[in-house]
Amino acid sequence: MNKLGLKSLNVKGKRVFVRVDFNVPLSNGQVSDDTRIRAALPTIEYICRTGGRLILASHLGRPNAQVTSGMSLKPVADRLSELLGKTVFFPGETVGEKMEQEVKVLDVGDVLLLENLRFDPGETANDTNFAKSLAKLADVYVNDAFGSAHRAHASTVGMVKYFTLAAAGLLMERELHYLGMALSSPPRPFTALLGGAKVSDKIEVVNSLLKKVDRLLIGGGMVYTFLRAKGMATGNSLVEEDKIVLAAQVLEKHASKLDLPVDHVVATSLAADVVETCTLPIDEIPDSWMGLDIGPQTVKQYSEHIRDSKMVLWNGPMGVFEMEPFAKGTVRVAKAVASSKATSVVGGGDSVAAVRKAGASDAITHMSTGGGATLAFLAGSRLPGVEVLTDA
Repeated sequence: MNKLGLKSLNVKGKRVFVRVDFNVPLSNGQVSDDTRIRAALPTIEYICRTGGRLILASHLGRPNAQVTSGMSLKPVADRLSELLGKTVFFPGETVGEKMEQEVKVLDVGDVLLLENLRFDPGETANDTNFAKSLAKLADVYVNDAFGSAHRAHASTVGMVKYFTLAAAGLLMERELHYLGMALSSPPRPFTALLGGAKVSDKIEVVNSLLKKVDRLLIGGGMVYTFLRAKGMATGNSLVEEDKIVLAAQVLEKHASKLDLPVDHVVATSLAADVVETCTLPIDEIPDSWMGLDIGPQTVKQYSEHIRDSKMVLWNGPMGVFEMEPFAKGTVRVAKAVASSKATSVVGGGDSVAAVRKAGASDAITHMSTGGGATLAFLAGSRLPGVEVLTDA
């Protein structure tokens, strides 16, 4: 994934189209979490500082190709203006003659944000006409939206062919560097932690990582499909019945490097105010109870593997992190990753949230913003939005 980087481009005086990932949560008409906006600041500030005229483009939510007031990027433009300390122009449209005139009068260092790309059906359809219209707005193309790179849309793939050079933004470069390191040349020992609810969501990642890692530590709801594959009782825990055979095959082939929890926190129901919880060995669970977090002995063992590693990759929570009674395992693992001397890469919303909750963000080498793109990359899939970028 050796792609042309932003700093190899001459952007002075040029209109630079940057595909960013501003798919952020909104509450009462305001941005409630600006993490993804902040992640794009290095690229935005670099282009402004080196004389570019900046055109930003993103999607937000799934408006189904309809103009939806609650999914306008206007609140994002307002928040970005605050972060940059200057006005971000927001004409409220994406393409057309008006937009072409708007971008022509941009001065050096100006920043303009297009309206939600998914308001137009041409975006997700990768429509040629929409792609051409977007391309007419700029002289140079940069993709800094790793989180959208697994989708072949007009702004990530279709428009790129109309530019001589297409570069990776600074965030995209970091994503490709650290995730690429994990798959191609990780420092060893290399440990990966995978959590989440379902084996079906992660099985391709599991199979891919087991070819690369020295140890793979499993947490989250998918643990119980693996336990059932071993013939163990799982109570009322989440089990994907149609994935038991697949889980058994993985266990048989990779038993020496795949670790499952040794204890777990179980409860009578999945509720934030649940009264009755209990920590038990992993092979013990009452019939009507369910496993909802890894236990302290598992945290201890997993932390020891993390401590002895030179690279750690973590994606997915260890339990039902959203509910306080079942968040301890995830938070303690976050602290273990943060305190290790390993090169650490954390991806997935809950994993990143756990790192922040543990007050350990600054200690993580790289926190991926990718979501589905991160999983696709780790599974070994090619990302269309990366493939089309100019080779270095």
